[in-house]
Amino acid sequence: MRILRKFTDVPADGRGGVIAIGNFDGVHRGHQSVIAHAQAEAKKINASSGVLTFEPHSREFFAPSAPPFRLCNLETKAAHLSWLGVDFMVALKFDLEFSQKSAEDFVKDVLVDGFDVKHVVVGYDFIFGHKRQGTTVVLAELGKKFGFGVTVVEPVGEDTLIFSSTAIRDCLKQGDASKAAKLLGHWWEVEGRVVEGDKRGRTIGFPTANIPITHYHQPKLGVYAVRVGLHKDHGTTWVDGVANYGKRPTFDKKDVLLEVHLLDFEGDLYSQKIRVAFVDYIREERKFSGIEELEAQIQKDVLSARSLLADAFNKQDKYADKKGTSTSAI
Repeated sequence: MRILRKFTDVPADGRGGVIAIGNFDGVHRGHQSVIAHAQAEAKKINASSGVLTFEPHSREFFAPSAPPFRLCNLETKAAHLSWLGVDFMVALKFDLEFSQKSAEDFVKDVLVDGFDVKHVVVGYDFIFGHKRQGTTVVLAELGKKFGFGVTVVEPVGEDTLIFSSTAIRDCLKQGDASKAAKLLGHWWEVEGRVVEGDKRGRTIGFPTANIPITHYHQPKLGVYAVRVGLHKDHGTTWVDGVANYGKRPTFDKKDVLLEVHLLDFEGDLYSQKIRVAFVDYIREERKFSGIEELEAQIQKDVLSARSLLADAFNKQDKYADKKGTSTSAI
């Protein structure tokens, strides 16, 4: 998948195609429906399919001090889009100048002059342009004016629940990682660079890779069964693991950290970027009387993680990113 960062000087293979537009935070099943419609339209006219998104998220830009809400960073978003078979992703810089573009200027400058788009696909709640003046109705009118087709995809859901980033955030706040995966269509994951910790884990036989994830939506504190993605040879190798996301009350810590113990793995991961996919919730975090009690509980957690992860794969869990895709540097 090709990654583009500008709407000027667009290469030939990025022009004349079909583009799905949105923030696509999490690339959940609702987003996947929009993208699938774009791919279907592209196939009809034998054109390339692309996804146009924005970085940073407009909500981040307008409220930088608000609590973190993002479900994925740009790298993870790109990995999922590549897995879905998208031909190219456009990640446009969202800044003050861009935010002041009128709806018509956005369409003319970006979609028409920039990408010579033949068809645009958006979700039912798509809003664009300065002061959110552009609606799906406005987009359809501008499509007629500039000569490209427009498809608006209706909400997609299951059991009366609409697939949405808000619903997924609610699941994660409750620690329901498995339900979040059903809404996403894949396991929820975070990505970060491994930092040096207190190294207590290795003294009791459970070394951990520690990553701060303060820029993501914060899930419920506790212990999770996870899969850990290690970047290797332009791909991702997945390893089973057990993770604690919390404040480590046994050691009177206050900062929140994600500590991941990789099962059946040996190696130095310091300074490396890793992906951590949350598969299932095991238990709440609690304070132990000492190292021995903590060690005994971790052993139980490892057994629980092995069982949950094996069960997920025995069912051929469709939410697993088994292909292990990664993309070129962004």
